[in-house]
Amino acid sequence: MSQEKTAEGTRLVTLLSFKAESEYTFVDYIKGGTQLNFTVAIDFTASNGNPSQPTSLHYMNPYQLNAYGMALKAVGEIIQDYDSDKLFPAYGFGAKIPPDGKISHEFPLNGDAENPNCVGIQGVLEAYFKSLRTVKLYGPTNFAPVINQVASSAGEVTDGSQYYVLLIITDGVISDMVQTKEAVVNFVPFRDYVDRSGNQVLSMARLAKDVLAEIPEQFLSYMKSCDIKPRPIPPSAPLQNLPMHI
Repeated sequence: MSQEKTAEGTRLVTLLSFKAESEYTFVDYIKGGTQLNFTVAIDFTASNGNPSQPTSLHYMNPYQLNAYGMALKAVGEIIQDYDSDKLFPAYGFGAKIPPDGKISHEFPLNGDAENPNCVGIQGVLEAYFKSLRTVKLYGPTNFAPVINQVASSAGEVTDGSQYYVLLIITDGVISDMVQTKEAVVNFVPFRDYVDRSGNQVLSMARLAKDVLAEIPEQFLSYMKSCDIKPRPIPPSAPLQNLPMHI
């Protein structure tokens, strides 16, 4: 834009260029077919306590979900509405796994290394409780292996057709902080949620609200930085009745 003064003393403004940019929403991408790939990783270290004891965060209570189960349910039941196939890879870390008792930091909860997908959040919960009965809680609390695992899958998709969300549920301090920081560079942004309320039900409600509320903004920031526009809405879009925000 340039300005020049006319003989009458007024200013003439000349517009040299003009560019119109569309502002896309999170739902524009989802309706266009972009898939949210939700992966969960659960802390199976010994610091969680013996699952047979009521004081354990992994307590196998026959009457209600434990803390980990509530976290899975709070987040998963919302995010699964944005995933058409309802298949969720689910991993555990920090445990000795059968049959040889080796420590693993990325073992599939369903026991199938070739296909770690669980059907729906209910499937994730079932695989989680099954793992509690077969593995031995141990340590340390290493995040990097599972982050790298998911980041590797995410790195193979560059056209915006898929967006990966990794939920890590843990009770303690990260043991491999240096490696985790390096891994997070490949899987950003990283949201750290710490429960200090002491109220598990209230905490899980806050987890769902605080963590999930950030996904659309992070998603749109990524798509804009990569100059990826939403695809046209298919004639029979299966997700056309989605809520406008998570």
